[in-house]
Amino acid sequence: MKINHIIEQSIKVKKQILEDGELIQTIQTVTDSIVNCYKNDGKVLFCGNGGSAADAQHLAAELSGKFYFDREPLNSEALHVNTSYLTAVGNDYSYQEIYARIVKAKGRKGDILVAISTSGNSQNVLNAMIQAKEQGMQIVGLSGKTGGKMKELCDFLIPVPCEDTPRIQEAHILIGHIICQLVEEDLFTQNK
Repeated sequence: MKINHIIEQSIKVKKQILEDGELIQTIQTVTDSIVNCYKNDGKVLFCGNGGSAADAQHLAAELSGKFYFDREPLNSEALHVNTSYLTAVGNDYSYQEIYARIVKAKGRKGDILVAISTSGNSQNVLNAMIQAKEQGMQIVGLSGKTGGKMKELCDFLIPVPCEDTPRIQEAHILIGHIICQLVEEDLFTQNK
């Protein structure tokens, strides 16, 4: 049955992640970097297009709102949520500049940009990464199997071992949820 096949494919991708020690270590390293960023009064900015924009907004909300328990908010933002800004910059400059321009306005040295692109080749995301690098930000990339062009711009790349966009996006949310949970636990453990 088609439904079973789709679920099996999603499970297969997650099992590949689970069995990849290097990828698991990168997820832990990213988590540690985000914790360090917050301990130094930094912020985490997210960007992506389409489903990746939805993922960016979802993960930013997990950090700025809460994940499992009530605690202080963390400074986190998805860079596409101001539609007036997006349409103005897209119209006056170009769509390729929407994220780079707002990274220039909001990003500071020591902040983190989480760039999400299943292909790793979204030009507006790449431009944001270039701008973030110029400003001394750390860059985390969430991509598909190859990492595309973004792999050259990342401090940390988390490439999902798959080339199928829906399965990649499902894995991005899993990985994002893991990071958000671990960041929250590290910064706000109730037993401290």
